[in-house]
Amino acid sequence: MAAVIETKNLTKRYGNFHAVKDLNLKIGEGEIFGFLGPNGAGKTTTIGMLIGILYPTKGSVHLFGRNLNDDYFNLKKKIGVVSEQQYMYNNMTAYEYLSFFADLYAVKNKKERIDELLKFVELYEFRNKRLKEYSKGMRQKISISRALVHDPDILFLDEPAYGLDPVGVKEVRDIIFHQKDKGKTIFMSSHILSEVEKICDEVGIINKGILVERGSMKQLKGFSSGIHELDIEVDKINDGIITTLKKFNFIEDIEVDGGNKNILKIKTIDGDHRVEISRCIFKNNGTIIGMSEKKTSLEDAFVEITRGGVKNE
Repeated sequence: MAAVIETKNLTKRYGNFHAVKDLNLKIGEGEIFGFLGPNGAGKTTTIGMLIGILYPTKGSVHLFGRNLNDDYFNLKKKIGVVSEQQYMYNNMTAYEYLSFFADLYAVKNKKERIDELLKFVELYEFRNKRLKEYSKGMRQKISISRALVHDPDILFLDEPAYGLDPVGVKEVRDIIFHQKDKGKTIFMSSHILSEVEKICDEVGIINKGILVERGSMKQLKGFSSGIHELDIEVDKINDGIITTLKKFNFIEDIEVDGGNKNILKIKTIDGDHRVEISRCIFKNNGTIIGMSEKKTSLEDAFVEITRGGVKNE
């Protein structure tokens, strides 16, 4: 699949400080790409270069195989942007606001397009209400509608669900999925890792201006330390079970749950050892009532990668 977004050694330097250094990315058509990193890692700087409002110190951005800085006027028509900070004309109504941007992009059938968007984000009945009267969630949906008014092929979202309640977060998620279904490519930066985990096809993690990891959710979760955490409920825990389990080299830690004396909390390394543990409990006259494994989350992987536990080779 040809890359819709591609960066080659993309770098932004301020004096001796590298905000972004030698960033290489390829993102395909119809992909939702999550861009993560701690505060000050270089996310917003990267987005600024990808949309052409920041000029790179070195390297290049290509959209649809064309250099952004060489063909900015034509390529900017193909992108829509939702920034973290919303700058709106608060005395305009929603319809006036979208109409203003539709005129900037010379959108054909403007009224039909605006009505379509307002109905899609469920704000049509509020189209004549001034933006200063809108809630945070309503303003975010209008901001997304503004970014979509000219039907762009690429959508850049910087913290699209920031500050929204659970209903607003789900509404934004549904809008993003709808754009993916239409074949749009979406580049999304967010601190809400649970949403990134639900939405994105691939994730890149930047730290101190350097892309330290990139991969699918499954791949990134596999970058964690390799420790598996098991909660095992046994009918009765005896000393023989504890003593025998402690002899296994793959068991990192074992303890009895303080709140429930029949639950063993076990940390293992180097793979899946549930069979060996089950046999050990059975041989020491224990009966397993239940067993659960803590799944590695994107948050677990993110914390480990950004604290230096994993480095991009």
